[in-house]
Amino acid sequence: MIRENNYLRLGRDALILLLSVSLVLFVQWIKLIKNPQSTPITQDTFIGLGVLWLFSMLGIIISMLMKRIPWKIIQGFPILGWVSIVSLIFCLLSPYCVRVINAVDFLSLTTSVLAFAGISVTHRLKDLSKISWKILIVALFVFFGMYFMDTLISQIALNLSGR
Repeated sequence: MIRENNYLRLGRDALILLLSVSLVLFVQWIKLIKNPQSTPITQDTFIGLGVLWLFSMLGIIISMLMKRIPWKIIQGFPILGWVSIVSLIFCLLSPYCVRVINAVDFLSLTTSVLAFAGISVTHRLKDLSKISWKILIVALFVFFGMYFMDTLISQIALNLSGR
């Protein structure tokens, strides 16, 4: 029963990742319609999306396998960490992986990730409403600080480049 649940969960995760990759491709296609000079959709784009899907699946499988190890620190290591480690290893070993992943538009990836983040936050609106109003002040300072530092660093970089 437990093994079947793991297989079902793995199949569900594979399907969700496939839908996510499809969303990235759709966003890149829409961006290409709106801006023909943006990153084109080529064979490398499809391969790059497949590679990203594979890295994610390997990270999920490793995470499931590591749950069996008796060390709590390894059991509690997040899936994102395993996906990052798998991606890092493959990209360091194979310049081909880097080339095909570069064919995927970065903005298309971030748009999809932010959409999923927004959906996950809406499921926790009750929890967010219980947080004190003071978090709003902290958020404003964080946003202002990040914006200010981004503009400051950009200005320094522009000045150093002579523009």
